[in-house]
Amino acid sequence: MVADQMRGVLFLVVGPSGAGKDSVIDGARRRLAETHSIDFPRRFVTRPADAGGEDHLPLCDETFARMEAAGAFALSWRAHGLAYGVPASVAQDLAAGRSVVVNVSRAVIDEARRLFQPLRVLVVTAPPAILAARLAGRGREDAADIEARLARGGRYELAGPDVVTLVNDGPLETAIERCVALLCEPLAA
Repeated sequence: MVADQMRGVLFLVVGPSGAGKDSVIDGARRRLAETHSIDFPRRFVTRPADAGGEDHLPLCDETFARMEAAGAFALSWRAHGLAYGVPASVAQDLAAGRSVVVNVSRAVIDEARRLFQPLRVLVVTAPPAILAARLAGRGREDAADIEARLARGGRYELAGPDVVTLVNDGPLETAIERCVALLCEPLAA
């Protein structure tokens, strides 16, 4: 169908804590800043703006719940005591032919597959020892919490023709280059 060919691709970036998803996305965003056909929307998160990590739009729990009920999010979920929302505007971006890159929970992949096509799942990962070292370096969790987080992350196996794995176990620039190539691949097709 001609309409389907004109749609942008929704890229869902997923992976275990410590894999470097935010760093890879930020690097790709900088590299593709002049590319008006790829958007990197900020997520809404129920944590303070100064909490560190990704550049997000902070909300309190009550405001998030009101916005969620009003349909302000294309995808939403809860994890690690926080609520996350991808702005509903991504649907218009995709319909206009722009691709969209968002960091999401693996728990919303099936819903996203039902709602948005074409779609690609970009799994950013690293070996367990590297994940553990990165989590410890963040200083947000103790050793038991890190171990539990690594165990949770190891339980998910993603498969399908829309899944691509990016191993981030070397220099960050190498992972960013690979990510940019994956994001631009559909644009060249």
